[in-house]
Amino acid sequence: MAKHTTYIFSEDARAQAEFYIQALGGEITSVTTYGQVPGAKEEELKDKVINLSLVAAGVTFLMSDSMFEALTPGNVLNLCLEFATEEEAHSAFNNLSQGGKVNQPLEPAFWGALFGQLEDKYGITWMITSDLSACRESQ
Repeated sequence: MAKHTTYIFSEDARAQAEFYIQALGGEITSVTTYGQVPGAKEEELKDKVINLSLVAAGVTFLMSDSMFEALTPGNVLNLCLEFATEEEAHSAFNNLSQGGKVNQPLEPAFWGALFGQLEDKYGITWMITSDLSACRESQ
């Protein structure tokens, strides 16, 4: 059995993690910098994040500063979060879309749950949905 963990490479992992914590609630659970790695020699990289673990919206994410190649936001990664209530889905959608771009507004989808898609200010695409049973209870 596999466990899905999303790993995000970032220009500034700490700032991006703080944004997600503010938007979704949670905490940074660990940070390892390049300077803490045995044998690390490049002084200019010592404060760069080599691994950061955070819990946001009850989900664990891993992050790292991109140190050796340029980042290009793309469309190959979508992070999907399903919330137990419509209120939680709306809150997350509104918070994550701050400074970003709404691709599809959060609204009832053909299958009955709320669904919306946005690109946050860091170029990450999020799909936000609500639990179908929560939608039925609110009607």
